[in-house]
Amino acid sequence: MRARLSRWLINRWAKPVAFVLALLPFAWLLTAAFMDWLGANPAEALERATGDWTLRMLCVVLAVTPVRTMLGLPTLARFRRMAGLFVYFYAILHLMAYSWFDMGFEFADIAKDILKRPFVLVGFTAVVLLTPLALTSFNRAIQAIGGRRWQLLHRLIYAIAVLAVVHFFWMRSGKRNFAEVAVYAFILASLLGWRLLRSIRKNTP
Repeated sequence: MRARLSRWLINRWAKPVAFVLALLPFAWLLTAAFMDWLGANPAEALERATGDWTLRMLCVVLAVTPVRTMLGLPTLARFRRMAGLFVYFYAILHLMAYSWFDMGFEFADIAKDILKRPFVLVGFTAVVLLTPLALTSFNRAIQAIGGRRWQLLHRLIYAIAVLAVVHFFWMRSGKRNFAEVAVYAFILASLLGWRLLRSIRKNTP
């Protein structure tokens, strides 16, 4: 089973299939927006959905290494970069939805809102930190800055994961609806905890 899965993962069609699967939520949201399937408040639905998919893709990215290690599937690593770019893609869509529907692309008002509301500031900070990761996700960037510096830079993903959960928590605090927040927090804490334990074991003589 493992050998069959490994062969499929290195198949030339594996990446295009993964790309299409990661793009399906966007295609659905676009279709739903044009067909008026998003309910009474389509703007809020789009904002929430793009935020949810940012978190989901973030979970996928952080799950690649644990799953690859535990299942013995080194070829899974070739999908991590693509998944990381989709985190940024959905994060930008989320930021654009907020900027358009909530603020009407009034950039002065957006700047004031970022400074005034902590949950907006935290979310915006996460997107800012994601930007250098997206810009350096290519082989030439790795060669330009060096592998070690590239690895250090991309450890920002852990801070981004924490900021994303805090942003989600603060956003839901007004309605005191923390069920989904708890699910994402548990998943991300488990994935980060796995890395921490692995690092401790590696450094323990």
